[in-house]
Parts: sequence; C-alpha cells; structure tokens
Amino acid sequence: MENKPIARTLRLLSQLMELHDENPFKIKSIANAAFKVDKLPFPIAGKSLAEMEKIDGLGKSTAAKIAELLEKGTMTDLVDLLAATPEGIVEMLGIKGIGPKKIGVIWHDLGIENIGELLYACNENRLIEAKGFGLKTQEEIRKVLEFRMASNGSFLYAQVEPEAEELMEQIKAFMPDALIEFSGQYRRRNEIINELSIVIGTLDAEIGINALKGSTLLQNLVVDGCRLNGELANGLLVELICVAKIQYFKELFIQTGTEEHVEAVFARITDDIEQPESEEIIYHKAGLQWIHPELREGAEILEVTIIPELINIGDLKGSLHNHSTWSDGVNTLEEMALYCRDQLKLEYLGISDHSKSAFYAKGLSIERVLQQHEEIDKLNKKLDGFHIFKGIEADILYDGSLDYPDEILKTFDFIVASVHSNLKMDEKKATERLIGAIENPYTTILGHPTGRLLLTRKGYDIDYKKVIDACAANNVIIEINSNPLRLDLDWRWQSYALNKGVMLSINPDAHRNEGFHDMKYGVLVARKGGLSAAHCLNALDLKQITEVFSNKKPKA
Repeated sequence: MENKPIARTLRLLSQLMELHDENPFKIKSIANAAFKVDKLPFPIAGKSLAEMEKIDGLGKSTAAKIAELLEKGTMTDLVDLLAATPEGIVEMLGIKGIGPKKIGVIWHDLGIENIGELLYACNENRLIEAKGFGLKTQEEIRKVLEFRMASNGSFLYAQVEPEAEELMEQIKAFMPDALIEFSGQYRRRNEIINELSIVIGTLDAEIGINALKGSTLLQNLVVDGCRLNGELANGLLVELICVAKIQYFKELFIQTGTEEHVEAVFARITDDIEQPESEEIIYHKAGLQWIHPELREGAEILEVTIIPELINIGDLKGSLHNHSTWSDGVNTLEEMALYCRDQLKLEYLGISDHSKSAFYAKGLSIERVLQQHEEIDKLNKKLDGFHIFKGIEADILYDGSLDYPDEILKTFDFIVASVHSNLKMDEKKATERLIGAIENPYTTILGHPTGRLLLTRKGYDIDYKKVIDACAANNVIIEINSNPLRLDLDWRWQSYALNKGVMLSINPDAHRNEGFHDMKYGVLVARKGGLSAAHCLNALDLKQITEVFSNKKPKA
C-alpha cells in the first residue's frame, strides 16, 4: 500500500474522532500522523512495527493502527466509528469547506444526515442561525453542493433552465432564419435532465451543420452526420440535430416523445407523413387530438378521450405553504403578503410556518401560534384587496398524529400535514403514518407525500393507492411541492389522484420572496400529470378557497 491511501485513512479517522467529540489530543495526534505519512520520502509499507514506532510523529499507538491497516486492510477504531456514523455524514467529510466541527452541528443540532437534506436546508435558510454558520457560509456550501450534484451528469430541471435558455438564444442569434425548438427531456419538462436536445431546421442541413461546427457554442464538439454532440461549461451534455426545414416537424416529433410514444403514434398512421407542416398534422393523421409535449411519456395518453386544458402559471390565484421569519423564513409576514399582492398579483397568501416539533426550524410553540394569529388579524385589516390565511405546516408524528392539540388545530384556516423526522420507515409503517394524519379531521393538505429530495435522497416508500384513496375518502388535498428538489407528489401519480376526485395544490414551500417563483416548476410537473385549473386548490379565487377552508373545518 502506498503512503497516500494510508494518510487518507488516518485523516478520515481523525475527522470521525472529531465528529464524535473524542479526546482532542488523540485527534491531533492522528491528524499530525496523517500529514507526516503523506510526506515521508520512503514507503511505510514493509516496515516493521518497531521501525514505524521510531518514525517522527507516529508513536506506538498510531504505528499499531497503521500496522493493523496494512495487515487487515482496515482499522478496528475506524470500523467502529463508521458504524456509528450515517453514510451521508461520512460523505460530507469529503466536501471541501465543511470541516468536522460544522458537520457535527449539521448532524447533531440540525438533524441533517445526507447531502440532499443539507442542500434543502440551505435553500430553506436553515443554516444561517446554526452555531458557526452565517449567510456567507451557507451560500458557499450551497454552491459546492450544487456543483457536486451536477458532477454525476444528472441535473434538476431548474438547474438546467438558465443555461438551456441562454444556449437557445445564442443559436437563434447565430441562425436567425432557422426553425429551432427544444426536444427530448427538456421539452417534456422532466424533473431530471441528463441531456439537452435541440432540433434545428434549415434550408440546407449540411450548411447548417458546418456553421455550427465552426461556432463556440459547445465544448468538446463531435459531429456525427446531422447530429452535433458537445457539452456546456457545467458538464451538461447537449445534442443538436440539424435537418432540412421540410423534415423539421417530423424530426421534432420523433425527438420529443419517448420511443414508446412515438412508435405508438406512427403505428396508427397509414398516410404519407414524410414532410408534415406541423406536429398537429402528425397527430391528426393518427386520428388523435393534439398531445402536449409534457404528456408524451408513453402510449397510455393515446387512450385518453379528452385531454383537459392544462394548468398555466397565470391560473394560480394564491400561494399556500410558505414560511416567514416566525420560523425559518427570511421575509416577514407583511413583506411576503405585499410581494404576493403587488409583484405577483395574487389574491391571497397561506402562511404555514413550522410547528413546534420542528425545533431546528424555530417551530411555533402554542403561545407563538396565538401571537402570529394576532399579527395576521392586524395585517388583514391593513391589507387592501388581499388576505392572509392562518395555516401551519404541522409535523406528522411517528404515530400519525399532528403535534398540536385539537383546541389549537381548530384555530387555523388550513393545515399542511408533513413528515420531517424519522424517515427510515418501511412501506407499511410510512403508509399507516400518512393515513393517520390524513384521517385527522383538521388536516387540509398532505405536504410533500414521500419526503424525497431529487438526485440526493429517495423518498420513503408508500402505497400510493392507499394514501391517495385515503385522501379521497377524507377530502384531503395533496400537495405538489414546487421546490425543484422535491416536486412531490410525483407527476406519475397525479392522474390517479385526479381520477379519484382528489384536488391538488401547487405549493412553493417558499422560505423567502424569491421562493414564490418556484411555483412555475410545480406547474410544469402538474401539466405532466394532466392537472387542469379546475382541480387545483390555489387556482380558486379568494371567495372560492375561503368556502373550501370553511367547509373542511370540523363542525363544533
């Protein structure tokens, strides 16, 4: 074994010892030994234990650990510490800029156990008040984590969007007379993007390809016939497909839908469609209605008799599930209300700060709930043409109960019930836990049903049908959490919910005013699930949603 792997192992051991608050002198000794071993001018492997003990900076104890490592491939102390440390915490130790002390705070004080949860906490502004942190540190950590996530070749849709739109503008400026449109995953608005695909139609495909070859739009450009493959500076793979204009719409159709969808449509066509003048003509010749790009994931959509008018961001009349400075938000209640009214032209704001169990997010005690309600009453008298609804994001406890007594629950206009703790459940327990909360007569909305964090944390397994059926039976709305890391309820289950008569709510889970804009990502996945404005809770106007909240409350 070379010296560097030995040094890395000793360094990890010292970090874990510091993380578990062991003797600081021992920690310093191991860390110093790691440095010494790394700089030795000779290999330490092959040395006897007595020879290692004489090396400056090692000593008997550390030499014995190295000897054990060389003989067995590991160290007993290291194995024990790894067994006592969540895998995600060990992974954090490999991130530059976050030392064991900060990771200890992240783990022990904030209850965060993996990188996905840490990034979400940065987005929720949860780190700035933790010991040893601040806004600058939080932003630095967020940037490092986003870069780390992107390094695996998969990107959140929201991460890709700015670069994708910029590239599109560059291509349009470069080829002003061409027909140009996104295709593939991005045009279908998938939550995860592995490759950005763009179809280009020109009068002469060969001239178009040669022009693109000579551009600097992409890095590491490779040409394969009518296709040009390269990547953006952030590592996102890009494919440009250049064809003659007369072939453009057929190629755009082929490149947009999944293979299953495209083949199923073509199987219904008997006429010639070599040069269709639009995608609509392709569907018409297949005897089908126009199918939105978002819905072209498979063949099932072809059996839908009437595709509804899909929801748009302009259909939303208000924003529910938001956090203010009362818990872990950045903006005050009044600032959020004014932003929604004046900037977003919304009619109402549903505030739902964290409940008392969420101590890490300054969850509201009963006394603070009542104080917040007083402030809301004052603001509602003051705000013209706008209303703040009294809500809470109530933690679903392990037994499925909510963390306030009924006399407090009944004071809210609406309640978002969510799981935030004890996430390591099997499907049966997770399903029972959610159904317990759904059956609580005060629950209005089931928040982020699986707790997933895209690309970083798999959600807890649930029996979707049982959970959705319970929502239908108890008149509970299901949230589409619009945070780009969540997008939960997954679009693949939204049609089942809609078929069961369950309303959905596109909620930003905003922790600052800028967070309200995440609703556009919720709208995108809602469209993939086939949601129309008629079945979206916060597409109701102020009068309509007031009636919904009033009818939901248990009668005294």
